[in-house]
Amino acid sequence: MRPGDRLEIHLPAGFRFSAGSAGIKASGRPDLALVESAPATTATAMFTSNRVVAAPIEVGRESLLASRGRVRALIVNSGNANCATGPAGIRNCKAVCSALAGLLQVSPQEVFPSSTGIIGVPLPVEKVVSQLPELVAKRAATHKAVRAFAEAIMTTDTKPKIASARFVANHRTINMLGIAKGSGMIHPQLATMLVYLFTDLVATPAQLKRLLRNTCSGTFNCISVDGDTSTNDTVLLMASGESGVHVRDAAVEAKFHNALLGVCRSLSEQIVADGEGVKHVVRLKIEQARTRDEAMQIARTIAHSLLVKTAFAGADPNWGRILAAVGRSGVPVNPRRVNIFIGSELVCRGGVSLPFPAIKVHAEMSKPNYEIRIRLGRGRATATYLTTDLTTDYVRINAEYST
Repeated sequence: MRPGDRLEIHLPAGFRFSAGSAGIKASGRPDLALVESAPATTATAMFTSNRVVAAPIEVGRESLLASRGRVRALIVNSGNANCATGPAGIRNCKAVCSALAGLLQVSPQEVFPSSTGIIGVPLPVEKVVSQLPELVAKRAATHKAVRAFAEAIMTTDTKPKIASARFVANHRTINMLGIAKGSGMIHPQLATMLVYLFTDLVATPAQLKRLLRNTCSGTFNCISVDGDTSTNDTVLLMASGESGVHVRDAAVEAKFHNALLGVCRSLSEQIVADGEGVKHVVRLKIEQARTRDEAMQIARTIAHSLLVKTAFAGADPNWGRILAAVGRSGVPVNPRRVNIFIGSELVCRGGVSLPFPAIKVHAEMSKPNYEIRIRLGRGRATATYLTTDLTTDYVRINAEYST
């Protein structure tokens, strides 16, 4: 499902959701969310590449190792990152996991924690723990509960981000559900995001890890809003096994991978489209590179150029800024072979200007979504990368974030 499509939720068996408010957010909006999973649930996760990591990242990594990839519950708070909070942050995170484990009668190592919000502020652990009984009491396997979970994990997001898919294998229906948050500090590897993926397939943690890594490389690691990498980024994939269909069958794995890819692609597009202050989403297509890594290097350089991004904001067909970014990317391109297209219009040929309908190109760039293609004339490799403009609204939102 792509952004703008009518939302249809295919709810995997073996998961129950709930949400509530622990008073972390000054607004009083929901800021605590829970997922309980079936006893046989396996899981894997990918985390931020930032060397500064939040307490729930440390605890989550340790728990996945200790439980050998078994997760019985996911607890998420928004409004507080529980990052740069020292040993107390670790203790508070573990206290929340232990309290929830007691209520659900599972091991604390089977509770996976996540946090998102302001860095450097102690987590109000008493407030969180006091709300856990209510969360547990109202958990449900309903569309309403899923949406409540998605709304509770939001920070500067303007809308919840949900995607789902289903397929038939071995005469049974397999469901896939994804829920994400992310709006600012969007940049690989990963972006500032929390992503939770659920399926009722049977899979080992090792199988899930391989499939998730392959999927992230072409989705969540191909988007950027502002070039900042967060301290709390997490992508968690959980498989309840309730369908009875195992991923070890090659045909089942192929179908599952396609479903996972589709859900993650939709979520990554929704994250970029909801970027802070974003007015334009630009799909960069780098063509005729020698390798995909080379194409990605050029795409990232263009995507993170402030001059390019402000041109996007003004719908200004200033292709020279794009060409300059290509030239300083570190890839040994030959400028005489570089062609640049904005929409369908060729605006730069062989690294030099040529007449083009500026009014028409300006109109194309005024659309909320459009494409820019850069042909390098070096090889056959390609890469697609989603980025955005940089607006005064982005500056305002982040200038006032902690106040």
